[in-house]
Formats: sequence, C-alpha cells, structure tokens
Amino acid sequence: MGYFPQWKLKTEGIIAPDERLPLGQTLALGVQHVVAMFGSTILAPILMGFDPNTAILMSGIGTLIFFILVGGRVPSYLGSSFAFIGVVIAATGYAAGSGPNTNISVALGGIIVCGLIYAVVGLIVMATGVKWIERLMPPVVTGAVVAVIGLNLAPTAVKSVGSTDFDAWIALLTVLCVGGVAVYTRGFVQKLLILVGLSLSYVIYAVLTNGLGMGTPINFQKISDAAWFGLPTITTPTFSTSAISLIVPVVIILIGENLGHIKAVTAMTGRNLDPYMGRAFLGDGLATMFSASFGGTGVTTYGENIGVMAATRVYSTLLFPVAACFAIVLGFSPKFGAVIQTIPQPILGGTSIVVFGLIAVAGARVWVVNHVDFGDNRNLIVAAVTLILGGGDFTLHLGNFTLGGIGTATFGAIILNALMQFGEERIQKKPHEIDLTNKLED
Repeated sequence: MGYFPQWKLKTEGIIAPDERLPLGQTLALGVQHVVAMFGSTILAPILMGFDPNTAILMSGIGTLIFFILVGGRVPSYLGSSFAFIGVVIAATGYAAGSGPNTNISVALGGIIVCGLIYAVVGLIVMATGVKWIERLMPPVVTGAVVAVIGLNLAPTAVKSVGSTDFDAWIALLTVLCVGGVAVYTRGFVQKLLILVGLSLSYVIYAVLTNGLGMGTPINFQKISDAAWFGLPTITTPTFSTSAISLIVPVVIILIGENLGHIKAVTAMTGRNLDPYMGRAFLGDGLATMFSASFGGTGVTTYGENIGVMAATRVYSTLLFPVAACFAIVLGFSPKFGAVIQTIPQPILGGTSIVVFGLIAVAGARVWVVNHVDFGDNRNLIVAAVTLILGGGDFTLHLGNFTLGGIGTATFGAIILNALMQFGEERIQKKPHEIDLTNKLED
C-alpha cells in the first residue's frame, strides 16, 4: 500500500475517502467546501483583528499541509479556529472587530508555541496511540474548557457593539437575523447561518445609513479602489511569556476538536481512521505554526465541512486540495479583503454575541452528546470549578509568568479531574457518604 490512496473512480452512492468522482464533479464539490467554511474562516480573523486575506490564504496552505501529512486519507479542511479568539483578545487587549490588531505579533508568537506543542502531541500519539488522551481529557473536561472560552468572551462581545443607541439596536438586529436564518431556513442556507445572517443585517444597515441618513454610512469607495490581485498582509511574530501562557492552553481544544472530527468521519464512512490520529494532530499543529509565522490565525478541522460531507455522502479526500487551491486564490485578492473591511462595527458586535454564545453552548453540547453524569460528584466539581475560574477570569501571577482565566480553568480542570479520578480508583465509596448533588438540591 502506497503513502497516498489510489482513489478509485466511482460515480454514484457513497464516495469513500479513497474513492473519487469525475473531474468536473470533484472541482464543483471542492468549491462547495470553500463556501461552507467561508463564513467562519473570515469571521474569526475579523473578530481578532487579523487580515482576512491572510487567514484565507493560510487556511488553504494549511489544508494542503494536513492533506500531505495524513497521506490523503483523512477528509478535512483546516479553517480559522474560534478557540483562539478569547485568548488572542486577552493577550493583545484588542476590542473585537475594531479594525486591524496593532498588537497582533505577540498573539502570533503564542499561536506558534501552541502549534508546536500540538505537533509534539501528534508525534507522541503516533508512537503510543490515543487512549491516554481520552483518559486525560474526558468529555467533562473538554466540555468545560470549551464552555469557558465562550463565557470568558462575554464582556468583550458586549463591549464590542459600540457606544450609541443606534449601534446597540443594530447589534440586536444582527442577532435576530442570524437567529431567523437558523430557525426559518433549511438545508445548505441554514448551514451558513452566520454568513447569511450577517449579510442580511449588512443590507439593512446600508439602507438605514446610506439610504435614510441614520448612523454612520458604509464607505463603498474602498472596494472600488482595491485591486483584484495583490499580496496579503504579512506580520512577523514576537514571543511574549504572558501571551504564550494565555494562548497555549488552547491546544486542549484543538486536540478535542480534531479527535471528535476523526471519530465523526469514522462513524460516517465506516472506515477506521484512528491509525491516522497522530498524523492528523501533527498536520494540524504544523499548519497552525506555518499560518501564524506569516500573520495567519491558528487553524483546525471544520465541522461545517463535516456537515457538507454528511449531506452529500461524498468523503473523497481529493475534494480538499481543490478547496485549498480555491481558497489560496481568494487570499491573493485585495478586493475580497476590502469587502470584508466595510462590515460595520455594531454588526460585528452582534455577530460576536451569537458566536461567543455558541462557543459556550458547544461545551454543554459535549456533555450532552457524551452523556456526562452530573450525579457523579467528580464531574460536578470539575465542571463547576472550571466554569467559575474561566468565566470570572481568575488569574494567577507567578513572578513574571501570568496565567489568565482561560489557562487557569484549562489546567485546573485537567489536574482536578486527574486528582479526583486517582482518589476514586483507590477509595471505595461508603454508604454513609454525603451525596453532594443531593446536598446542593436541598
């Protein structure tokens, strides 16, 4: 068996990862994957103050890196990771959606170190298997950490709306537009709820401001002034201990996302992809390091693209280099970037409220999907402490080293769970012990 599959031609039914469609269909479905990831991949850099063109370009290159590392055997697109938003904002002091982030270089250094640790974990998994990760980070831990990312961002989301009453109403209108798309549409449009909802609010905002003279009008001149092709912004990373300490804990989320992605695709395709787990971690880590080295966001496997595969039942890995090449072309278009830069601040603020809330709820969904038992005192304590540490931004100062709320919550969840699990395995529960759940209910 060669490093890459042979990709046998198949024209109907379920298309497995090592099968392919005719060229025309492969190109069309590859472009569809770009459309699927597009909304989230451009939204994440906007909320962090990154150049969207650079992020799109690096997502394409990162996908090619991942494709090569896994030998073309794991179907996946690597888009901008939302897990970095909270820690990047915290590390740089950036107001979400307020234009270019002038302190972006320190965030890039932290993302590179995070990617390096992720890649090392991948090498270890390649040598030892994935069971130890599943034991170290059970669903109660990963769910709590994901939820904390969203909760920690709540104040930032509200503050990013703007200072006027008009801004506040536009932000709420944006929330309603996104919610309307989520509830009243179906199929592919519903999968793009953030992008479609943002677009609707953008049109309404243009009518109210440019048409009726309310608020600050959109400056469309910058779109016509921008060139069709050009180089994106390249930023050199710098390495700050405080920024690194804030950003590195995100590796826990990336591992959980990638682990879940491969498990999901395994279930859908009936192919055991666990042997490629370590290579997937390594590919994702190297892609994140490469992206941040040139000013791009951290990247991760995308649930949007899993949704497309589930809907089309086409899992051919050849779709993803096609999607990557199309994204690279978009990355070299300043006109595309100019369109993104015209999005008004209150619309981005309203979108932030939805997105950050969805991140928090995604953590709870991890608990539900994995049937986490909160009648178990260990799960109850781990989740409760983690949420308060992260949501309250509990910070530890150790000399020149600072561990922010997200980092404290992440490492606290892992250590607390391990200590309590260690005790559970050695102490048999006695009948007269007080059940903490009942005590709380009383």
